[in-house]
Amino acid sequence: MVLVAALLGGCAVGPDYRTTLLATPTHWSRTGDVTTAPPKLTRWWARLHDPLLDQLVTEAVDGNLDVATASARVREARASYRQAVGALLPTIANSDSARLAKGTNSLSAVPGGTNIGSPSSPVGQNGTSGLYQAGFDASWELDLFGANRRAVEAAAYGIDASGENLRAALLTLVGDVASNYVQARGYQARIALARRTALSQDETTKITRNRLAAGTASAADLANATGQAATTRAFVPTLETAYAETVHRLSVLTGRSPAALADRMARPRPIPAPKLPVPAGVPADVLLMRPDVRLAERRYAQSTARIGQAEAALYPSVSLTGNIATSGTKLGDLGKNSSISWSLGPTLTVPIFNGGKLRAAVDIAQAQRDQQFLAYQASVLTALKDVEDALVSLGHERARSRFLTTSTTAYRQAASLSQSLYRSGSSSFLDVLTAERSLYGAEDALLQSRVKIVADYIALNKALGGGWDGEVDALTPEVIDVDIGPHPAGPITHRRAAL
Repeated sequence: MVLVAALLGGCAVGPDYRTTLLATPTHWSRTGDVTTAPPKLTRWWARLHDPLLDQLVTEAVDGNLDVATASARVREARASYRQAVGALLPTIANSDSARLAKGTNSLSAVPGGTNIGSPSSPVGQNGTSGLYQAGFDASWELDLFGANRRAVEAAAYGIDASGENLRAALLTLVGDVASNYVQARGYQARIALARRTALSQDETTKITRNRLAAGTASAADLANATGQAATTRAFVPTLETAYAETVHRLSVLTGRSPAALADRMARPRPIPAPKLPVPAGVPADVLLMRPDVRLAERRYAQSTARIGQAEAALYPSVSLTGNIATSGTKLGDLGKNSSISWSLGPTLTVPIFNGGKLRAAVDIAQAQRDQQFLAYQASVLTALKDVEDALVSLGHERARSRFLTTSTTAYRQAASLSQSLYRSGSSSFLDVLTAERSLYGAEDALLQSRVKIVADYIALNKALGGGWDGEVDALTPEVIDVDIGPHPAGPITHRRAAL
């Protein structure tokens, strides 16, 4: 049997996983705003040239709770792998016992055939007798058909999957930090625009009030001028609320309390502007760059290995078990005047009838493998769609921004001319009102378009697989256990970091 085990030691049932490369288009459908050069995804946010954004990204990687959770899953996967490897090795356990009895029938027979209290067991002066035993038990599953080796294979794929899950969390985090930062700068610019416009409209209201006193303007003109300035100011609280909420989200992303970044973000800065066009490479790059695609592929591989685990249960299993023990009536006899017993032999287990449970387990594993394969295909399609969507949105928003720039320039000229004509009495107040309202709308839309361009740039880099490529501490636990050995009851843990 040992010889058969040696010959079958390299056998494994179930399918062997082979990397599946799915078909992808040869080029992106929209090429006007990108180049086919390989994507430059290393620290892509640094190309927005905002030092504070760079600092916040680094701080978020260190403090974000989702990243910490993904790091804990990496540690879990590594521990699961060590656990699976342990099943391939023999198990050895020590067992010691000591028994005392008083009287002739106080204890029943003990292992080894000695009955304490019987005439063959010496009894002390106080009527007590004893038996001391020490020994070792060993067992080893020979894993003839590779169930444990498939478990190790699945656990190894699990380590890869946990690493890709961590990369996916970092990609999402970096993108969210950049997006919220840019939105916050956009709200600051829009708040400043609303206040500047309201001040300009106050000047128009003042001019109208003077003209009304001179009899060259009507009360309706003054009411319209006053109402327009108030309407513009009414936008400010709404924008300030949106700005505060964005800063709160940004603070939480860095692992801090919501108001932690209020002071650092208070000083307005320009809306970051990316350098375009963006190198997007070819569609096949997403299979290698996107962590969610690689995560789905590793899960597919892991589910394939588990089929072998389930199929191995259909075949016989062999274990080698053995033990050696020594016993004596005195503790000092264990090393010299003791009896020694041992046993060694194989155990063969053959599944004969189990109501179809084992075959059903194989079918379940195969169905789960199919689900993971379909999830892998879906992740590739989703990745391609994300890139195509970002490319279309970025290209169209750039075109829209050019039109908004032209309209803003025209409305600014119209507002200036209407103001001059109104002061000289050559134009009605309605022309001024219309020009100022149109100018404010165009300038506000232009600011939103600039934010949208940066947001599309961020979305494109995320879609291409750009995330954090620096070091991440995935080995240090978040909770450090202290006094884990025998100790009086009381607190045993403390947190490594607190909010």
